[in-house]
Amino acid sequence: MSINEDKLLDKLTPDKKPRLLPSHTFSLCLTLSLFWWINSNYSNPLLLSLGGASILLVLYIAHRMDVIDHESLPIHLSAKMPGYMLWLAKEIIVANISVVKHIWLGNSSISPTLATIDATQRTDLGKVIYANSITLTPGTVAVGLVDDHVIIHALSKENIDTLKAGRMDRRVTELEK
Repeated sequence: MSINEDKLLDKLTPDKKPRLLPSHTFSLCLTLSLFWWINSNYSNPLLLSLGGASILLVLYIAHRMDVIDHESLPIHLSAKMPGYMLWLAKEIIVANISVVKHIWLGNSSISPTLATIDATQRTDLGKVIYANSITLTPGTVAVGLVDDHVIIHALSKENIDTLKAGRMDRRVTELEK
């Protein structure tokens, strides 16, 4: 075996445990605490201690299940996510206006299209964010995600052309850096 094959085999070996990052555990604990407190809004010592105990139990179970990692709790996206969400909200509004225009113009204005476009994201999480962003914008639906390709159904060919221009793809790729 060559050195490159050994490195590839090391990456594919399932019995290696991923490194548990304390920042992910702390972030999950903080998120669960805020979520519990916002939903309950109790400051009674007994209820606070029961809430704390339930959070610790969830953390223990999550640790035993080995689900605390960079994909289940992507804190590395936290800084860039608000900007992306604002941009996506603008895109959703623009797409809504386009769909309303097509409704007013009638069936002759639509040209349903099924196409495959490339996804340049490096991680599975990035690809899922990209596919979900496509589905959130009215007039387009991500039908499938296969390797580095997204299968899309669009209300009109214009929507496919807009996605092929790659602005949303670049935004999501920048988000995961």
